[in-house]
Amino acid sequence: MAESMKGLKRTHRCGELSAANVGEKVTIMGWVQKNRNKGGLVFTDVRDRSGIVQVVCEEGKTDAALLEKAASLRSEYAVAIVGEVARRSGAVNDKLATGEIEVVPSELRILSESLTPPFPIEENSKTKEEVRLKYRYLDLRRPDLQRNLMMKSQVMTLTRQFFAEEGFLEVETPVLGKTTPEGARDYLVPSRVHPGCFYGLPQSPQLYKQLLMCSGFDRYIQIARCFRDEDLRADRQPEFTQIDMELSFVDVDDVIDVNESYLAKLFKEVLDVDVQLPIQRMTWQEAMDRFGSDKPDLRYGMELTDVTEVVKGCGFGVFTGAIENGGTVRGINAKGQGAMPRKKIDKLTAFVKDYGAKGLAYIALQEDGSVKSSFAKFMSEEEMSALISAMGGKAGDLLLFAADRNKVVWDSLGALRVELAKELELVDKDEFRFVWITEFPLLEWSEEQERYVAMHHPFTMPMEEDLPLIDSEPGKVRAKAYDIVLNGNEIGGGSVRIHQNDIQEKMFEVLGFTKEQAYSQFGFLLDAFKYGVPPHAGLAYGLDRLVMLMAKQDSIRDVIAFPKIKDASCLMTEAPTSADQKQLDELGLEVKADTEE
Repeated sequence: MAESMKGLKRTHRCGELSAANVGEKVTIMGWVQKNRNKGGLVFTDVRDRSGIVQVVCEEGKTDAALLEKAASLRSEYAVAIVGEVARRSGAVNDKLATGEIEVVPSELRILSESLTPPFPIEENSKTKEEVRLKYRYLDLRRPDLQRNLMMKSQVMTLTRQFFAEEGFLEVETPVLGKTTPEGARDYLVPSRVHPGCFYGLPQSPQLYKQLLMCSGFDRYIQIARCFRDEDLRADRQPEFTQIDMELSFVDVDDVIDVNESYLAKLFKEVLDVDVQLPIQRMTWQEAMDRFGSDKPDLRYGMELTDVTEVVKGCGFGVFTGAIENGGTVRGINAKGQGAMPRKKIDKLTAFVKDYGAKGLAYIALQEDGSVKSSFAKFMSEEEMSALISAMGGKAGDLLLFAADRNKVVWDSLGALRVELAKELELVDKDEFRFVWITEFPLLEWSEEQERYVAMHHPFTMPMEEDLPLIDSEPGKVRAKAYDIVLNGNEIGGGSVRIHQNDIQEKMFEVLGFTKEQAYSQFGFLLDAFKYGVPPHAGLAYGLDRLVMLMAKQDSIRDVIAFPKIKDASCLMTEAPTSADQKQLDELGLEVKADTEE
């Protein structure tokens, strides 16, 4: 029978007690982690978000009724205990922050009983994630998940403090806005008052924050909820949180400077990690050429080497054919892996095919000086020797090559580099390596739409010196865009925005918008730009992804209280669900039955 806590007031959290409290009368409240009845001696571990403390009842020293009640406790009962802090009568538990002490109770109340939980409430749970997400309210009692969410709370608090001290104003922007078909899919919200019309939930506060710069707010910050109706993966969710900012009268260096100071403060305060400033910068082109990725992990080597010129006239048709079709040949040197079994190399070949590569060519340099290769018979001895030399190959190394269009070679070798580093355990999880990636292409060609699309968004400023190329060679125009990358993950991105009307109209023209289409979608912004718009720039971090990396987790679900699964549904609440007919009628909506078998 549940008891009231009337008359009781908690004095300490469980994990806050220490030897300094010995002799004090305390009141603690929490959940029973474990209860051990040794016959006349009952040990109860009581847990709250701060940690665990041991409560000890002993026959002859504890009131008989209280001892009996303590013996009846089960896992996850919610309890309140009044007692005295004493030094442990048994051995000290060095693994516990409260391991030197125990609480000897004078009063015990069972505030709430519990069914047997469907899985143990313990760190690093081995229970299937589907089960844990169905009972997320229990899963969230686990100390490791609680630590993650406490870290996230600390990050949000420090973020607000830092940017307030830097002169930023926190301004909320609307969640119900205008739908923008460019980019990822919007979540649509039907309007009851305007039948047939829809709001779009924001993919980011981009347009609003630019309007705030037009409005003279100078420096804006917001911890903003954003929504994207796209397929999920480990570091994506349909709803997520951005640390969103915009600054007026600035250029690239100004945005980078303030964010480097922010990251240094954040990592020092939360993790006691010193971020070396200034953070390394690398152009997009250099990142792609060296790492095959615009979010390179700099914690290990195996950089890509362009050997196109070396193999240009060789006898291997796969290489020469790719070059003749305007492609390149590049390789990576897996140091010390020359003895890798053929079966494993075949697995890597299958892996790169997922990234568009037709296959992998390899040279395995044996320790005895012999060479095993998938294409040696097509090459002369001199050609092989020159290729091995260009790759820095030594006895015991494995050289892996891809030949195709640049994008395919970059994608496949970039992914292969990450996969090999994982398999060979080259990644130091305690290291944090930041890099700024700059000078992205402004536009990229979409095969699907057969037109250029904005690599970031249509409001990104081209680099001034590239503006003359925008009509003749739009693919060569670089953007004043920058991403901040940590350990192979993009944690934030931004750009200097276009603030001149003629450049913005030209950008829409290159993207295939007519003037009417541009004004139909973005007229309110374009009109605002007629009234003295300041040069401005911004950046947004993915808060969940940033905290995931700081907490050394593999999935952002582990730093979100109530996450969705891959199909964007919630296992706990079973959302999304169908709406009842009355709601649909009010909104003027009709749900068509799926006629497909």
